[in-house]
Amino acid sequence: VQLQASGGGLVQAGGSLRLSCVASGSIFNINAMAWYRQAPGKQRELVAVITSGGSTNYADSVKGRFTISRANAKNTVYLQMNSLKPEDTAVYYCNADLNPWGYAEPYDYWGQGTLVTVSS
Repeated sequence: VQLQASGGGLVQAGGSLRLSCVASGSIFNINAMAWYRQAPGKQRELVAVITSGGSTNYADSVKGRFTISRANAKNTVYLQMNSLKPEDTAVYYCNADLNPWGYAEPYDYWGQGTLVTVSS
């Protein structure tokens, strides 16, 4: 099982980016999917999470600006980021809680990270 994130880049403050993350491999079921981020010198933090049923939750710092969504048929999670601020600069990681084929218990998987840089 692999998670492949894409969509990061350099953007000016006030701009927008859309991140994507595709889960591939021998997957039976994907439960929650999420985006985390880690800024230089800081701990990794949860940005947004979406359940298999579509319920969402966001960090206070991104509420009203970021939107998480998923396409279950494509095993893909998205993060639409609007009104970006310099403090959003970080490496963004996707995360999935999923059951590989043949496993009754779910496991945590991480993507490789994609860098988002917001210039002032």
